[in-house]
Amino acid sequence: MHSQAHDVGAPSLLEALRTGTALLHVALEKRLPFFSERLDADWYVRLLEAYYGFYQPMESALYDSGLIPDGFDTALRVKTPTLVCDLNALGLDAPAINTLPRCTELPTFNTPAACLGALYVLEGATLGGQVLRREITQRLNVNADNGGAFLNVYGAETGRRWKDFLDYLGVQPLDAPARQRAVDAARSTFSCFEHWLDSQEVLL
Repeated sequence: MHSQAHDVGAPSLLEALRTGTALLHVALEKRLPFFSERLDADWYVRLLEAYYGFYQPMESALYDSGLIPDGFDTALRVKTPTLVCDLNALGLDAPAINTLPRCTELPTFNTPAACLGALYVLEGATLGGQVLRREITQRLNVNADNGGAFLNVYGAETGRRWKDFLDYLGVQPLDAPARQRAVDAARSTFSCFEHWLDSQEVLL
């Protein structure tokens, strides 16, 4: 009871994550080239290669941690295989994909709360992908069949899976320090992602 009383009036996990990552989210969105007039097919391929270079080690580290709280279906939500399919459709075979550079400076996932913070960023990105998908279809004629499936990774289930994820977050019994660890991990995920994309020279 004491810890619950201590948390009265504290923001929910979702509120803390939204507030704690808002500025980083906006800053990264401004640098993504999806709406740039200069974006062409070659840049798009390099962008997906860079996304793969982050998502592959990121998802491996998260899912292999053994610390994700029960209730998160990793098989349903893993995104790296879809990136591989897109890269295949864009002309990269397995040996070429295996030689792509991969991010080695990832956030540390040493607590369940940290895992939740990182998952919040990865799951939230599926919503933004809906807007990006429409833009890329119009600009580059790329769709789910020829290299754009990642931007619509959940398809018609996007809204439902986001709501399910929010429900999942809402039942996690995190105290104030744990919520802060979740926010720190989410912020670190945004920062690591931007630094990685920057190092691959695919940002504006």
